[in-house]
Amino acid sequence: MSLSKMPTLADVGKVAGVSRGTVSNVFNHPELVRSDVRERVETAARQLGYDGPDPRGRVLRDGKFNAIGLMPPGAYAIADMMRSPYLRELVLGVSLACDKAGVTLSLVNGMDESRTSTIREALVDGFILGHSADIDLVGSARRRRLPFVILESAGQDINSIRIDGRSGALMAVRHLIDLGHRHFAILSVRRTAGPPIVHMPGGRQQAITAGFALDYERLEGFANGLAEAQLSIDDVPIIETTPGDPTAGAVVFDRAPDATAILTMSDWQAISVLDEAVRRGISVPEHVSVVGFDGTAASARTTPPLTTVAHDIVGKGRLAAEMVLANAAPKQVVMPVELVVRDSTAQPRG
Repeated sequence: MSLSKMPTLADVGKVAGVSRGTVSNVFNHPELVRSDVRERVETAARQLGYDGPDPRGRVLRDGKFNAIGLMPPGAYAIADMMRSPYLRELVLGVSLACDKAGVTLSLVNGMDESRTSTIREALVDGFILGHSADIDLVGSARRRRLPFVILESAGQDINSIRIDGRSGALMAVRHLIDLGHRHFAILSVRRTAGPPIVHMPGGRQQAITAGFALDYERLEGFANGLAEAQLSIDDVPIIETTPGDPTAGAVVFDRAPDATAILTMSDWQAISVLDEAVRRGISVPEHVSVVGFDGTAASARTTPPLTTVAHDIVGKGRLAAEMVLANAAPKQVVMPVELVVRDSTAQPRG
């Protein structure tokens, strides 16, 4: 059959000898169609070169895009997302839920002032806002009347999933204190682009620029753990670095050479420290102990394997997508954390 236009459902139905609705069911709900009819329709479609219903028609008909938008946190560009061990697992979890529901995952740019316009214009049915504390994003999503979930934030009237960062940080410090450490350095997270910011002891009054609630919770957990050992976080060098900054390890070794234990806020930062230790001939954990945060799969493959504060990142991504798809009454989920002790921590020498 020769057609001067793209074949349609009706064209396929005419060749197969069935109704347009039956053809539609073959492509959208094949379980509703007898196998012999389904085979006849599929044969007719192949003959006509028909690949399935135009998704634009479904969008116009249903008013849905069949897609979820995931906006990465803070200073992450989409091009950098797959470099992050944490974000790789988060995306995997979201993807698993999307695949199960038959919807598309759309990665949405979250780098600059265009974030709010992106929320307004993205062709999606809901959003997962990664770590975002930006109230403008929440307002934009609400104005579109779309379901959304915020990660690592709190709020009684919104969907949110976060971890207990305070208790996780406290576990990390207690572990190192129990090993005998008394000289620490902290790698915090800078959420805006730029070089590392170094906060040294001695009258330090400048504000930590972390920006996300989770970052401050972890700093509070570190401070509480140190206070239990009659130590003060004010006496600890704190270096803020952007996610994935390859200089993180170098800066902490240069500015805190006396530290016997380094606390980080991500496995990615901790991996930078381990890499820099190799370059400098510093043995981990013989010369310095290192603790990560996140519990990514990558943390088990480092040399030495990384002690880290872990939570179920893939599960968090999956749950976030399920909450968006359910579009139910808002709920707040706090995920547990655990300290996974591996070979990157040991008693200090001497």
